[in-house]
Parts: sequence; C-alpha cells; structure tokens
Amino acid sequence: MTSNAHYHEYAEHRYHLTVRSRNGKTGPIAVSTSSKSTCPKRCKLKGNGCYAESGPLAIHWKNVSTGSRGSNLFDFCTELRKLPKHQLWRFGQAGDLPGNGHTINHASLDAIVHANRGRNGFAYTHYDPRIPENATAIKSANDAGFTINLSAETLDEVDEFVALGIAPVVVVLPADQTTSVKTPAGNTVTVCPAAISDTTCAICAICASSTRKPVIGFPAHGVGKARAEKVFFMSTEQGV
Repeated sequence: MTSNAHYHEYAEHRYHLTVRSRNGKTGPIAVSTSSKSTCPKRCKLKGNGCYAESGPLAIHWKNVSTGSRGSNLFDFCTELRKLPKHQLWRFGQAGDLPGNGHTINHASLDAIVHANRGRNGFAYTHYDPRIPENATAIKSANDAGFTINLSAETLDEVDEFVALGIAPVVVVLPADQTTSVKTPAGNTVTVCPAAISDTTCAICAICASSTRKPVIGFPAHGVGKARAEKVFFMSTEQGV
C-alpha cells in the first residue's frame, strides 16, 4: 500500500478533477488538470504552441497552477475513488504526471494508479521514456490498468518510442493532416478520430488502450498551432 507521505512529495503540484467535461472532443467524461509545475523540462511545446496555453482551458490551468483551484495529490486521489467503477476518464488535459521535471515520481504515480483501480483512466506524458526510471514507472502504470501514452514530438521520435515497447505512443501532426502517415521506420500514425469525424473520446476510447498498435496523431490546433507544427517539422525525415 502506498504511504500517505508520497502524496505530499511535491507541495507545488496541484490537481483538479472535473467530473463531467464540457469539451466537445472528449465528450462528457471526467477529466483532470495538473498544475504547470508538473510539466517536464524537455517538452518543446511548452510556451511554443501548447494548446492548453490559450483559450478557456488556459484560464482554468492558471487557476489550478496558482492554487486557487484544485487540491493536493492526496485529496485528488480521494476524489478519483468516488468515480463510478469502469468510468472512462482522462488524466492531465493540461499538465503532466508528478515528477521533478526530469524524472517521474514513481511513488506519487503509484498513488494515482491505485486510485484508478476499477476505472479506465488514461494519460499522456512528455517525460522522456528513454530514461530508465521513467520507463519503469510508465510500464508499471500501464501493466496495472492506468494507460499512459508516450507523447512524441516528431515521427523520428515516434519510432524511438515504439521500439521501447513499454506503452502506446501519440504525436502531434501538422494542422491540416487528415490521413494516416508512415514514420521512417514504417510505423503507422492514425489521425485521432475526434479530429476528423463526429466522435468523442467518450465513444472512441482508443487512447485508453494500453495494448493498441497504431500510433495516434493529433493535428495541431488552437492559436499556437503554427508553432506546434514547427516542433513537428524538427524531424529531418517526417515521412508526411
């Protein structure tokens, strides 16, 4: 059992749970928001086209980050346990997993994994899975039923992450991308169904599958989409 001490490892981290999202793409599922302090330093989208840094979500994210909204990890996990069994929910519509900016805190993540038991939670992380400590934490969470998707920033990085074999992979695509693409190593990137058709996460739920093979691509969107595209094209061989 996880010790309560692990819940307070990062006093600056804050978490907020919205029981029923009004986001048109997610549909009416539960979603959480993590404070900006959880974002890993390696994420090139930070301040450079991150969709959560603009629009209504940006206001909510700022309030969670400053502590005027949300709670510590202990109270957040208590709220998670109140969700119905088998509930589909998304962790971190903004923000990331608990960590120090370089490595994931395995014990704190384990607290979230335990709170998710019996529920269908999924997340995305920009923490580098090539770091052994991160790879161990991510694989352990996926094996325990909490799906963590590895967020790649280029198609070359997609190939690196797929080769690790520890978790499903996602990537940001150019804003106008509507069809599947191949990576340099031949991996298929399938465009998120909610981005190109009349569906939602509540209906699709493909990102909640820890065993899926296709990589999911999210066309850049929001006011920072042009900058997000530049991050994607940092790959020398994008294969688009």
